[in-house]
Amino acid sequence: MSDLPALPAFGPIPRPAAHGASLAVTSPPPRILIVAPEIARVPSGLSPRASQFLGKAGGLADVTASLAAGLEAQGAEVHLALPNYRRLFGSDADASFKDSLAEAALPDGDRRVHLAEDRAFYYRTHIYGGPEAPAAVTAFQREVMNNIIREVRPDLIHCHDWTTGLVPAFARRHGIPCVFTVHNIHTESWNLAYLEERGIDAASFWEHLYFNNPPHNYEETRAGNSCDLLASGILAADLVNVVSPNFLTEILDGYHDFVPGAVRHVLRMKAESGQARGILNAPDISYDPATDPELFCNYGSRDVVDGKSWNKGALQKRLGLEIDPEAPVLFWPSRLDPLQKGCDLFASVLHGIISDYHHLGLQVVAVADGEAQGHIRHIIHHHGFQSRAACVDFDEGLSRCGFAAADFVLMPSRFEPCGLPQMIGARYGALPIARNTGGIHDTVRELDCDAHCGNGFRFDTYDAGGFRWAIDRALSFFQGPAERREAEIRRVMDEAAGDFSDETMVEAYSGLYEELLQRPLTPPEQGPAGTLTAPFPVPRLAAAPERHSSGAPVLTGAQRG
Repeated sequence: MSDLPALPAFGPIPRPAAHGASLAVTSPPPRILIVAPEIARVPSGLSPRASQFLGKAGGLADVTASLAAGLEAQGAEVHLALPNYRRLFGSDADASFKDSLAEAALPDGDRRVHLAEDRAFYYRTHIYGGPEAPAAVTAFQREVMNNIIREVRPDLIHCHDWTTGLVPAFARRHGIPCVFTVHNIHTESWNLAYLEERGIDAASFWEHLYFNNPPHNYEETRAGNSCDLLASGILAADLVNVVSPNFLTEILDGYHDFVPGAVRHVLRMKAESGQARGILNAPDISYDPATDPELFCNYGSRDVVDGKSWNKGALQKRLGLEIDPEAPVLFWPSRLDPLQKGCDLFASVLHGIISDYHHLGLQVVAVADGEAQGHIRHIIHHHGFQSRAACVDFDEGLSRCGFAAADFVLMPSRFEPCGLPQMIGARYGALPIARNTGGIHDTVRELDCDAHCGNGFRFDTYDAGGFRWAIDRALSFFQGPAERREAEIRRVMDEAAGDFSDETMVEAYSGLYEELLQRPLTPPEQGPAGTLTAPFPVPRLAAAPERHSSGAPVLTGAQRG
């Protein structure tokens, strides 16, 4: 294969020094490009159209939003690359065209949100899934590599999940440091011919991809060997993080037989070379019961009893449940995914807990879409539980009301890379009842009222008996002295506000960026007249990896898992 020309050198666009500043110091803060398929909100400082860009399918969207907002608050120069989900963004062709013209007229430094343009995602009604999903995934990455990276000229790229898995290889080919975050273990495998037919010049960076069979040369590999997108993102990135330390450990130690062998193998390689980390996600700052505009009644830890009573009664009325603010409410906050979320355990215990705790008026609320939704609804209607249980389509505002009204959050997950509902629940005074796996192990500690520690109820064995055992212990706590229950819930809420902070998450990612860049993300403080109190350190270039004569990096171990 002939050597292909490299892109022009990337780097910050030179900017004039501020009036009165020392002309000897001209280096701006590094430019960070976050590449993600979804986001819950865009910080207002990044775009005049920030409120339009809402495309959320799950926790990845919340994390992307928190990370972008936190980096901007620190003063970092952060850019976002997103698909232009015109329909989801509430836009049309004319409005989108006018908006893009207006943003194109902005100075380079003022344009921070960069939309990938392709019909493949203009008319989508969901972020993931559907027959057009492969076209959307390839179109997004094509636009990022062909246009957005050239436009932004980032100093560092941060990619999220398999739908961005080709971008780290492109970044490595052109010498741009890259962080890759694994939010889940789903992946797809496509060959080079498939990618190139969709406008991706994979020939220029194919040596940095992870193939399902050992590649020999480009011509042999192009049509007869598929590359794994998630494993490729992990392999090519300079640093990889998984969204909880314990889930990373579980993958490395061989837990979960559904983890693809390629993904496990390449993560082990990264861990052995010190390039894999575990960083916990954190809920978005908007998840605060004291300020959440979606709640029927705002409250804090000091007035949690009254606040929950008001929200519980309002939610019961809205869902057609028996109105009883004293009844314990168990809330299912996650999608009804039978492969991951433990829907089979939920279905197994639902009749029993409503029947056995009839004397307490126990109620169960699920605000969730998913394959198991019909089965849960069938159980409710078959047993005539309509006044005691509800299973409704997911709605962001209603889900937040569920956290505010609930006493407990149900998370019997088969596996959980991180999980946000257990953290959100603790913030809202709804204690998690959860299986001890993945990120739940890192965030849920067994409640001990005597020692005044812990924040929920865990069980280890994945079966209905273990789940029911944890529910019974939670309801035993609920039936205990009201004063003790209130004191513990107040403590859990206060601790959650600090323990599950997006500031902690942003600080951890900032550390990764600065480790790769060997320079701070934000400029030093300015002294009088705009003079800088300390210069930026000169960036150190990492040593180039040893390479074969073909140009491919030398790896410590076979590439095939």
